[in-house]
Amino acid sequence: MGSGNGTAVTEFVLLGFSGFGPLRGPLFWGVLCIYLVTLLGNSLIILLTLADPALHLPMYFFLRHFSTVEILYTTTVVPRMLADLLASCPTISSASCFTQLYFFALFGIAECCLLTAMAYDRYAAICRPLHYTTLMNQEACVSMAGASYLMGIITGTTHSLFIFTLPFRGANTIHHFLCDILPALRLASASTFWGEVGNLAVTIAFILTPFLLIVASYACILATLLGVTTSQGRRKVFSTCSSHLFVVILFFGTGTVAYMRPWAGSSQDMDQILALFYTVVTPVFNPFVYTLRNREVTGAMRRLVKKYLWSP
Repeated sequence: MGSGNGTAVTEFVLLGFSGFGPLRGPLFWGVLCIYLVTLLGNSLIILLTLADPALHLPMYFFLRHFSTVEILYTTTVVPRMLADLLASCPTISSASCFTQLYFFALFGIAECCLLTAMAYDRYAAICRPLHYTTLMNQEACVSMAGASYLMGIITGTTHSLFIFTLPFRGANTIHHFLCDILPALRLASASTFWGEVGNLAVTIAFILTPFLLIVASYACILATLLGVTTSQGRRKVFSTCSSHLFVVILFFGTGTVAYMRPWAGSSQDMDQILALFYTVVTPVFNPFVYTLRNREVTGAMRRLVKKYLWSP
């Protein structure tokens, strides 16, 4: 561990939960329970969308990929967090730190892009129903999903390579529970100007821009909704979008606040609270929102239970 100004850092100390004291035990069990529910809930969505032919639609194709990325995204952070909650002095090697940063960026950006693809699917279904099968054919869906992963890989690679090439000497204490971009940049021994610029550029390109595209899609959907004459028709149109819209608000709301705030005035405690929310709490809402508020998914669940558990 780098103790002198000229010594290269080989380990980082994660102080994210150092001030929690006796609350670390309850927090461990709380995070563990949420994590297990996240794994089970999203795995159930993946199983349902694969097993039930009624869910072999573009909307559920993207939902399956989104649930897969949710599992990978939260697994990048939570197991390490649980181990650190039990450790007296949690440390992480520089290689492990940069690896976590890479996958955290990869899956986070992939989620943003998948949510955008899901919004476009809803736009095509509601605003251009006669062209829906053409716009959302299998090739188009696979291409959009592949592009989502590609954008994540490009972002993760760019960030991790840039930060990995920075010199880290002396200071090795990260005031966070994970190796995120800004906490890592704070420890660099060289100028981080281009790192901050790159972080802002990625935020605009892959968080703000997808969010604006989603807003544009829902503006078109709202215009179509206002043109529906019956209240029953409006409810039917809105019900197909409400689950996705709720997840979008949760995900992009916390992400935008976390990464678009000015660095100079940012609070490290606030960084940790926001990160805890979008890495642990937000992923657990996805299966509940899409199972409790979606009739097709709940119907698929009943058919699956009846077929395998209650069959004579």
